Amino acid sequence: MSQNFSTVDTSSDPKIIWKECLNIIRENVPFLTYNTWFLPIKPYELDNFNLKISVPNDYFVEWIEEHFNTLLNKTIKQVLGEEGRITYIISEDDDEPIINITQTIPEKSPSIQSAETKEEKFETNLNPKYLFENFIKGEGNQLARAAAYAVSENPGQTSFNPLFIYGGVGLGKTHLIHAIGNKILEKDPSKKVIYLSTDVFTVEFVEAIQSNSVNDFSNYYKSMDTLIIDDIQFLIGKERTQDYFFHIFNTLHQSGRQIILSSDKPPKELKGLNERLISRFQWGLTTDIQPPDFETRIAILKNKSETFGIKLTPDILEYIATNIVSNIRELEGCLIKLLANASLNGRKIDLELARKTVKEISSSKKINISIDYITKVVCEYFDLDENKLREKTRKKEIVEARQIAMYLSKELTKSSLKTIGLHFGGRDHSTVLHAHKAVETGLNEDIKLKECISSIKNSLEMGAS
Repeated sequence: MSQNFSTVDTSSDPKIIWKECLNIIRENVPFLTYNTWFLPIKPYELDNFNLKISVPNDYFVEWIEEHFNTLLNKTIKQVLGEEGRITYIISEDDDEPIINITQTIPEKSPSIQSAETKEEKFETNLNPKYLFENFIKGEGNQLARAAAYAVSENPGQTSFNPLFIYGGVGLGKTHLIHAIGNKILEKDPSKKVIYLSTDVFTVEFVEAIQSNSVNDFSNYYKSMDTLIIDDIQFLIGKERTQDYFFHIFNTLHQSGRQIILSSDKPPKELKGLNERLISRFQWGLTTDIQPPDFETRIAILKNKSETFGIKLTPDILEYIATNIVSNIRELEGCLIKLLANASLNGRKIDLELARKTVKEISSSKKINISIDYITKVVCEYFDLDENKLREKTRKKEIVEARQIAMYLSKELTKSSLKTIGLHFGGRDHSTVLHAHKAVETGLNEDIKLKECISSIKNSLEMGAS
């Protein structure tokens, strides 16, 4: 946002100006912040280079000025040029604004505002490509698919609340829970349906704590008609986040709103999760998705290849389906690599090329290592309970194990420093950096530490392969 020229004619409709501003703001703040603090704002008037915006109350102005003043100033200058400025106008209802803000408001806590306006569509985070129509049914997902469809037809009104779907990586859990949300909105676009991963939920909660807006956070999710949370197992070890999710869950369930959760394990196997949450996760229907059988793998390959506009011969389909068996994601990855090999090398897609592609995938298969898995292996090595690494303790053996786990998480996963810190008891990103540096320095000086890291890495690779 370093441009210093006007991008919009100052004679334009103020709605157009504000929409340009929102497009920039949306890219610079979390979606919950955007929905809570910027969607309720309405453009009122454009007076030369001064955009007047209508806000619900004086507390709202204080909050915006305290937390987003720099962002708004840069944004309006990018849209209107260096002379651009913003004036706040208070409007308690839909009538004419009544107060022009020209002075600082005394400090008070902000109140929750609606996340929707007539001008802006509610952010669902749903992927429109994930539909029931392109979800391939098979023996391994039959019950989960049927339950998901029943929920989409009558959300919150069946005995499948919550709907808890579990299974391994790449089996279609995420596709299915997105499909539910998309179907609900197809039937009733006015419904507030939101999808998010547990990591995003946790990060938003931490940001709410830091900005003293936990009530906003809680009320925002309590206002949903359907709440869809992916990878709920990542709530393990995050006690305070679990506590707030518990209250959000209760409010939604008691008011007949639909809750949909996915995980890699069934509720009873989520060790480290609060017992009262596990109990509630089992109130509705728990169903799993199994790896696709041979016939389903064939159907998936046929469906996917047809979307690319090609038709594979039966021998190619059978060869891939026979050799790629673990999950749908690998099947699709193999197909994409096959098409790439054919295109880049100018070759016809035949059985020989399929064999070559499958061999390449088998030899270069990446190890899928998660922070949770690293924590498990490190704790096994040091004979520690996993929860010990999340506790606030300075015991030498626990600090050493935690630092090693943080180091390996940074080295072996693509997770951000913030996400790694959250997995170890909500620690700050600077703690992760310190741990990484401490271990890295130790590796140059301590032979025992080097042997320890090597042994843990071998265990990780053997277990994940």
